[in-house]
Amino acid sequence: MASWKAKQEGVLAATRDAAKKAKPTDELDAEMERLEESIPEPPRIPRLLLGDETPESLAWSLAKLWPSSGVISSEAGVIFGAHGMGKDSIMRNLALLNIAWDGGELPVGRKTTESFVMRGVRLTVALQIQEPTLRSFFERSGGLARGTGFLARFLFSWPESTQGYRLFTEAPDQWPHLEAFNRRLTDILEQPVSITEDGTLEPVMLTLAPDAKAAWVEFTDAIEAELRPSGELYDVRDVASKCADNAVRIAALFHVFEGGIGPISLDAFEGASRIAAWHLTEARRFFGELALPSELVDAAKLDAWLIEHCRRHRSNTVGKRHVRQHGPLRDGARLDTAIGELVEMDRLRVEKDGRKIALTLNPALCEAES
Repeated sequence: MASWKAKQEGVLAATRDAAKKAKPTDELDAEMERLEESIPEPPRIPRLLLGDETPESLAWSLAKLWPSSGVISSEAGVIFGAHGMGKDSIMRNLALLNIAWDGGELPVGRKTTESFVMRGVRLTVALQIQEPTLRSFFERSGGLARGTGFLARFLFSWPESTQGYRLFTEAPDQWPHLEAFNRRLTDILEQPVSITEDGTLEPVMLTLAPDAKAAWVEFTDAIEAELRPSGELYDVRDVASKCADNAVRIAALFHVFEGGIGPISLDAFEGASRIAAWHLTEARRFFGELALPSELVDAAKLDAWLIEHCRRHRSNTVGKRHVRQHGPLRDGARLDTAIGELVEMDRLRVEKDGRKIALTLNPALCEAES
C-alpha cells in the first residue's frame, strides 16, 4: 500500500506540474485510472473468536476480515448486556445473528464509509450465562429473543448445580482422548480454507447417504407430529422446528471430524439425532420453567431443595433459619413468598414454637422420593 500511494502521489505531482504548464495530461490520466484499478487489497487474516461486537462490527468482520468466526463466551452477560443488545439495536443484532446462522445474505448500507454485503459466511455462537442475567435479558427484549426465532437456533443445556458435591480429585497425568481430539482439531484448522475472490466461503457440499436420509425424514416427521396443539412439543414448537436442522448439522460435523469420505453415514446421523433430541428435552425444561412467574419458580426451587433435604436426612422437618442459610433462596421476602405458595399447594406446613419456625414437608412427597 505504501508503494501504491507513492506511485499515486507521483502521478498527481506530474499532473499538477503539467497542468501548470498547460501541457496535455491524457497519459497521466490513463495512468491514474490504471492505478485506481490496481489498488492493493489487504490480506485476510483469520479472526476466529469474537466477543462484544456491535451488529455493524460483527457484519464487517465476517464480510471483510474473515468469513468464519465464533462468538464464544463463558460469561455471556457481557454479550447480552452489551450495546448491541440495547433497546435501540437489539432487533438489528438478532436479525444479523439469525441471517448468519441461516447462511443468508445481508446488505449493510453506510452514509460515511463503504457499504458492503455479508454473504457466504459461517458463524458459531456458544454462550454460558447465569439464569438471572438471562431472565433480565428476556425482560428487556420484550419477547424479541424468542419471537424472532433467535433462541430457537440454539442447543440448550441447563444442568443442575453440583455445588456441595464437587469433592477434590487429583487430575490424571495424561488425557489421551483430549490430546487426540486436539490433534484432530489442529489438523482441520491447518487445512486450506476455500474462499472466493470476493471473500465468501465456498465449502464442499455434503449429502446424506440414502439410509441416513431415511432416518432424517423419520426423525423430522416424528417431531412434526408433536407440534400439533395436542402434541408434547407444542409449547416449544419454535425450538422443535429447528431440531431436525440442527441434527443434520451435527451429523455433518461428526462426518468432517472423523475424516469421512462421501455422503454422511447413518451412524453419524443417529448419534447426532440423539444429541439434538437431548437438547430439545433441555429446551422444554428451560422454557417450561422460564414461562412461570418468578414466584412459582422460587417455589419450585424451594420444593426441590426440601425434597432433597428430606431424602438425605430422613426427616421431613427443617428449621426456617437453616433453609434461609443453606437453601436456594437467601432473600427473606422471596423465601416467605415461596413458602406461602407451597403451603397453598399443600406441599408444606409452617409450624411455630415460640420464636422458632419449622417447615414440615408433606410426608407423601418424601415417600415418593424414597
